[in-house]
Amino acid sequence: MEVLRTPDECFDGLLDWEFDPHFCEVTAADGTNLRMHFVDEGPSDAAPVLLMHGNPSWSYLYRHMIPGLVDQGHRVLAIDLVGMGRSDKPAATSDYTLDAHVDWVCQLLEKLDLNRITLFCQDWGGIIGLVVAMELPDRFDRIIASNTGIPVGEGENQFMRDWIAFSQSVDVLPVGALLQSGSTRELSAAEVAAYDAPFPDGSFQAAAKQFPLLIPVQPDNPGVPRCRVTWERLANWDKPFLTIFGTEDAVAYKPGSHRRFQREVPGAQGQPHLEIEGANHFIQEDASEELVAAIDAFVKATAP
Repeated sequence: MEVLRTPDECFDGLLDWEFDPHFCEVTAADGTNLRMHFVDEGPSDAAPVLLMHGNPSWSYLYRHMIPGLVDQGHRVLAIDLVGMGRSDKPAATSDYTLDAHVDWVCQLLEKLDLNRITLFCQDWGGIIGLVVAMELPDRFDRIIASNTGIPVGEGENQFMRDWIAFSQSVDVLPVGALLQSGSTRELSAAEVAAYDAPFPDGSFQAAAKQFPLLIPVQPDNPGVPRCRVTWERLANWDKPFLTIFGTEDAVAYKPGSHRRFQREVPGAQGQPHLEIEGANHFIQEDASEELVAAIDAFVKATAP
C-alpha cells in the first residue's frame, strides 16, 4: 500500500486552529501501519466526547465546538478519518471501504482505551461512527446523530446522483468550496483555505473521491449488509440517543433520516430532539454554540 502524508507545514497558521496534534498508529489489512491524527483537549479523567467528521471535511470542522465543550468540563476528542485531515492517506481509492474505515476507528478507540464515550457524529462520521458504536457498544454511553443517516440500498435521489457524478468527474475536488456550499454562513477565505490544507494536490484526495461511491444507497453497494446489521443492533440500543439536524440539509434532513432514528432506536424515545432552523449540512459551521449547549445538556441530563 502506498501511503501519502500531508506535510506538517500545510497545517501551520490555520485560522482558529491552535490544538496540539496527537497521533495513534493503526494497521491496515495488508499490514501497513497508518498514522491517525486526533485532537485531545480537556481533563484526561473526564468521560470523552468523541467528535466525528464526514466528507470532505476534517476535525477543523469542530474548531469552535472543542473549546466550548472543554469549558463545560468535558474531555473532547476530534479524530481525522484515515485519508482525511492530518491522518495518513493511502494513495489508491481501492484502499478505502466502509469495513476498512470502521476497523481503523475501532483500533483507535481500543488503543486509546476510551470508555463512557458520548459520540457526536455527522455525515460519514455517522455511518462509520454508528457502525463502530454497534461493534463496541460497551465503550459508548450515549449517541448524538447530526445530519447523518445509514442507507441500506434504498436507491439514489437526484441530489445523490449529482454528487456522485460530480465527484467522479473532476481531477481535484474543490474541498473548501464544497464546505461553503454545504454551510449557510459565509466562510472566510482563511477558513476555506484551512479545509483545502490537507490536500496539496489531487493525489492526496483518494479517500474524499471514494467516499461518494461508498455511500450504501445502491442495492448492490458492498456497504449495505454492514449497515443492515447496524440497524438491527440499533433496534436494541436503549442507551440515550439524540438527533440534531439542520433544516437546510438536503443530504439527511430533507430525506428524513432523523425521523427513522427517532422511530426505530429505543434510546431515542422521549429525548429532546432538535431541528436547528437555517443550519445546513455542515451544521458545525452554522450552529456551533447551539451544538455545544445541546451536547452538554444531553450528557448531564443522562448521566448515571
